[in-house]
Order: sequence, then C-alpha cells, then structure tokens
Amino acid sequence: MDPYSAEGELINIHNHFHQGQYQEVVDFDVSSLSPENALPARVLQLRARVALGQAEDVLAEVQGEAGEGAPELAAVSALAAQALGKADEAVETIEGLAQSAGDNPTVQVLGGTVLQAAGKSEEALALLERHQGSLDAVALIVQIYLQKNRNDLAVKEVAAARRWAQDSLLVNLAESWVGLRLGGEKYQQAFYVFEELAQAPATSSVQSLVSQAVAELHLGRIEEAQAALDQALKKEPGYAEAIANLLVLNVIAGKNAEELTNSLQKVNPEHPFLTDLAEKNDLFDKAATKYKAKVTA
Repeated sequence: MDPYSAEGELINIHNHFHQGQYQEVVDFDVSSLSPENALPARVLQLRARVALGQAEDVLAEVQGEAGEGAPELAAVSALAAQALGKADEAVETIEGLAQSAGDNPTVQVLGGTVLQAAGKSEEALALLERHQGSLDAVALIVQIYLQKNRNDLAVKEVAAARRWAQDSLLVNLAESWVGLRLGGEKYQQAFYVFEELAQAPATSSVQSLVSQAVAELHLGRIEEAQAALDQALKKEPGYAEAIANLLVLNVIAGKNAEELTNSLQKVNPEHPFLTDLAEKNDLFDKAATKYKAKVTA
C-alpha cells in the first residue's frame, strides 16, 4: 500500500507538511508507525524543521548518519546546508547522490529542490523525471515549469497526474498554482481550493492564508486579500511571503509601501521581490542616463 494514499499510514503527516503546518509535522506522533514508514516520517519531520528555521540543528543531527548508507539523510543534510547558504556544498552532495542513488524518491525530491534553488533547473528536472509515481516530484516539476514560464508543460504534468492521483491534495494544489498563472475562470477555481485550506482550523496555515490572499488579489478583492494577509501575519509576524504580498497589495491600493519594504529587507534581504526590484531600479537608472536634459547657455 502507498503510505501516502488515503488509506496509508503517512497520509496525515504528509498532508500537514504540504499544507504548511510544519509544527504539526514536528509534533506528529510517529510511535505507532510500521518500521518501513519510520524513515519517511522522520524525513518529513526534518524537512519541517528546516522550514521552521532550524536548519543548523538538523544539519548537526543528520551529518553523522548521512554517511552510513542512508541516502535520504544525506539528501536532508544537503537541504539543510542549502538553507544555511552553503549552496556549493549542497549541490555537490546532491550531484553525488544523483549518481549513486538517483532512483531514491527522497533524493529525487530534495535533490530537485536544492538544484532548482541553485539555478540548475535542467539538472533538477532530469533527476525529478526519474520518479515512479511520486506526487511530491510531480508538484516540484510543476513549480519548476511555472518558474521557467512553461505553462504548457505545467498543464500537461498536472493533467497526467490527475489521471492516476485523482483528488490528492498535492494534485489539487498543483492545479491551483497553474490556475493562478493561466487566469480567467481558473482564478476562482484556485481560490476555492486555497480558501478551504486557509479557513478550516484543521488545515489553516500561514502558507494557505497567503495563497488565498494571492487568489483574492487576482480576483480584484483587495479587502478580502488584506484580511487573509492580516490573519497570516497575526499567526507569524515575520513571514516573508505575507509581508511581500501585503507590500504588493499596498502598491495596488496606492498606499505607501516603504515601511513594508523595510520589514521585508529585515526578515529576508535576499527575497526574490527585493532582488527583482533592485534589478529593475538599476535598469531604470541606466536607461534614464540616456535621456538627461541638455542645457544650452
């Protein structure tokens, strides 16, 4: 039996992880799991701790075990290293694992994550495409295609997964990510998925609240988006994605966004919004120098 299926032992902890409920994953009682599911559950808990900002502790915990024939833990160590800014070390570890354990589902997903974060999209896709029915791999492939602006390939990936995974949470999420890119009536469909997750006490998280807010923004519902982002920041005041999207909302609403820009700079100075803004400001300044007014005596 697939441990992540509706009847599988890991369905709840797996759903908690992909709903962004990382503390629930860490606190999940794994004592009654069968021996074959103990390691997959531990990997999810370690990944959740990395997401919660505990990468240094995770790296210290798994480094000794990673060299004992456990490619899953070696992949976790690479993920933690990448989160700590040790990109070259992380990529080197993953590239080695891709050669020695490239058929391992954990190596594929965590390896794809590390490689994509390092800008190695083609290597990430090559590793992920070796999967055999892994929805985690499918979800990451969809994200990579969307980042590469290959909406057509993302649509095909989701459609193919829908045929064999039906109403899986990850398929619904991936379909909603694609919907936000395609627009039109897809905005409303994505909103329904994110709102259901965000507003139900059993599934709500800062991640789902921000996703709901993004859908609301696309639908032109500024006040509703503001409410969802306020909820997210109440749960986690320093959540960078909530701050970034509130910043965008303020710009759309014609409000001053300087304070939020400074807040985002403090919590995540390397956030893609800030790096993109800096790049565009630089391009504008360079273009402006070509059009300086000429003053004649």
